Amino acid sequence: MTEVTSRILETENKLVFVVNNMATKRDIKRAVEELYDVVVEKVNVVTTSKGEKKAFVKLHPDYKAVDVAIKLGVI
Repeated sequence: MTEVTSRILETENKLVFVVNNMATKRDIKRAVEELYDVVVEKVNVVTTSKGEKKAFVKLHPDYKAVDVAIKLGVI
């Protein structure tokens, strides 16, 4: 986890994932909701210069991204 990712996690209530290049926003939203029992508000996707696809997943205000990160063992 980078400093930028941790800032996004804490201030914007977003999680950042590297996903399959063929995954759609709808696929990512469904997977995150099923795997982590949260409600996703919005998904933004970026393809990096290295060819990786990153998903920025904004959670509903009732759920905390920090709590999900703790479950994952990232923090």
